[in-house]
Amino acid sequence: MAYPFEFGFQDATSPIMEELLHFHDHTLMIVFLISSLVLYIISLMLTTKLTHTSTMDAQEVETVWTILPAIILILIALPSLRILYMMDEINDPSLTVKTMGHQWYWSYEYTDYEDLNFDSYMIPTSDLKPGELRLLEVDNRVVLPMELPVRMLISSEDVLHSWAIPSLGLKTDAIPGRLNQATLTSTRPGLYYGQCSEICGSNHSFMPIVLELVPLKHFENWSSSML
Repeated sequence: MAYPFEFGFQDATSPIMEELLHFHDHTLMIVFLISSLVLYIISLMLTTKLTHTSTMDAQEVETVWTILPAIILILIALPSLRILYMMDEINDPSLTVKTMGHQWYWSYEYTDYEDLNFDSYMIPTSDLKPGELRLLEVDNRVVLPMELPVRMLISSEDVLHSWAIPSLGLKTDAIPGRLNQATLTSTRPGLYYGQCSEICGSNHSFMPIVLELVPLKHFENWSSSML
């Protein structure tokens, strides 16, 4: 859950988000080192009148500043590709949930159950209970088991939407006529909030997403009560 004046990412709840945070720190350190080096060279050139003719026309220097950026790009590309393949990989999901975007609410269907589906609307500010979050609470939460791979099938019935849960590292477009899929695995129970991340009309800001990750036993009790 984000908090006021937060400058970084939300705490990671899934292995994918942990990998994304590590990759972010890895890339940010490379950018910081390059920026520091360039700033140092610029300041050096502005504050000294000394020039070295041997370095201004040297094939060795040109070779270094051609090969070094290529190596840096490889160091960034390899972990990036690894995470991309990890995000696309779906191995034997324990549960499949179909998510449909509408103007302006979400509907969910648990395809492994015969008749388990519902719509999820934002709770108006006037109906909020003490402690509930404005513009983020919904009347029907998506309850999922923790520590199990869950496949989300995401589409839309009208315009473009985007189903996003930052703490799980998920952001998948909901496109009319197309079925996208994403996988999620939570390492701990809790409530995780998200919103539609694609401008979809006048009430785009009022399409929150709430996932409730619970132990498997609690999920089975909930699904039995819903049927």
